[in-house]
Amino acid sequence: MRIGLYGGSFDPIHRGHVEPVRAAATALELDRVLYLPTAQPPHKRGRRLAPAWRRFAMVELALLDEPDFEVDPFEMTADVAYTIETVEHFERQFPEGEFFLIVGADSFIALETWHRGAELAARVQLAVLVRRGSTLDVRSLAEPQRLALGRGRVHRIEPAPHPASSTEIRRRLAVGEPPPEGWLEPAVLNYVQKYGLYATSETDEDAGRGPSQGSSPQ
Repeated sequence: MRIGLYGGSFDPIHRGHVEPVRAAATALELDRVLYLPTAQPPHKRGRRLAPAWRRFAMVELALLDEPDFEVDPFEMTADVAYTIETVEHFERQFPEGEFFLIVGADSFIALETWHRGAELAARVQLAVLVRRGSTLDVRSLAEPQRLALGRGRVHRIEPAPHPASSTEIRRRLAVGEPPPEGWLEPAVLNYVQKYGLYATSETDEDAGRGPSQGSSPQ
């Protein structure tokens, strides 16, 4: 079984979190993709997030029409979730599985800074979501990423771009504006509005407390 792992805070999940992953699943012929909402991402310790169980529920709603995509609670149970420990968990659960970690290009470039990042790069296949027309400068990569590339364990995926941004969605909702049409699944938007999520939320930039994504071990 070919299994994709896709983690994040999903605060909130939007179609930019789904459509590129769908492209990766098709290109790599994945049998299933596990979405892994994280209770407290290591690289976002300083920013207040929506409650973890609310974010989990939103991912459930966003994936209702995606039969091969599921949401898993594993990273909800850890004070701090490290990706390598998540991989170890699913290797035990699916001993015959072949795992593909789905990451953005920025995260791939910073992989050696993650907790046990070199081991992670050697342990799983890497599905790297890259903007169309952009390049990955191999010379700028650390040794773990270069080794993974040399072993054919890095798969470049160029999905169609999607403009959705969790930061912009939160900003708009905080001032009573709806997000642009097509950014959120209707069920997710209804859930957000029903429970008043992000009504007083601060954006990543406003928070000004945590390091930027990819700068801290994950």
